[in-house]
Amino acid sequence: MEKVVSSDGTAIAYDRLGEGPPVILIGAALCDRAATRPLAEAVARHCTVFNYDRRGRGDSGDAPPYAVQREIEDLAALIDHAGGSASVYGHSSGAALALHAAADGLPITKLILHEPPFTPHRDGEDPQQRQAAEDKAARRQAEAIKALLAQGRRAEAIERFLAPTGMPRQVIDQLSQNPATQAAAHTLPNDPFEVLTAASRGGAQPAEQAATVPVPTLLLCGGASFDWMIETGRQLAAAMPHGRHHVMPDEEHFASPDAVALALRDFLADQ
Repeated sequence: MEKVVSSDGTAIAYDRLGEGPPVILIGAALCDRAATRPLAEAVARHCTVFNYDRRGRGDSGDAPPYAVQREIEDLAALIDHAGGSASVYGHSSGAALALHAAADGLPITKLILHEPPFTPHRDGEDPQQRQAAEDKAARRQAEAIKALLAQGRRAEAIERFLAPTGMPRQVIDQLSQNPATQAAAHTLPNDPFEVLTAASRGGAQPAEQAATVPVPTLLLCGGASFDWMIETGRQLAAAMPHGRHHVMPDEEHFASPDAVALALRDFLADQ
């Protein structure tokens, strides 16, 4: 384990694996670097991987109040430490953070967004109204989770977060009782809820934000994942100047590390 210091003085812990062009992995909600370690090891066959704990998780520090911009600064510190530029992979809400960072102008050479959990646009709908309704529902959910966390009911907070996702009940039960997941539960009001709001994008829709990113970008999805996630990936790829949509056959939202590593290898090697 090594550490870099973000611009606000927060220490960010990471592991460095492999040799080759640098790739930084951003985990999803509730995930620390132990959760992304199998993927890091698979990608490290071809790249130098920086696998880090997002602030407030694992061995990284924290400095309240939370702001998405602080997480962007954490990633900037890692990119600088990696040599001044790097490819960035983000999964789920980690993909939303990676998109924030690319839109903010960080020196990202290639971007991989693995199933960012945005709602796809549907013909005939008002995207502003839909976004406002989603943000209102997210605020209610975040407040309910905060109340449970304030009472020390971490397992119930995790269940409250995961129940609407469509995840099998057995998996929800396992995750809510997992000590590592419980250790990160206090970050839930920030990630995913703050990371996914329209306010975090300056009021822009996800596709509008994506359209500002000139970096070659792979929208990665699993063929056995939710249809709406696959459609979101397609729409974002279409909105981006250099976007590409790739569906991994038979993979779900939590795809096998080998399948993801293969997709990354091919994308990063493509000139």
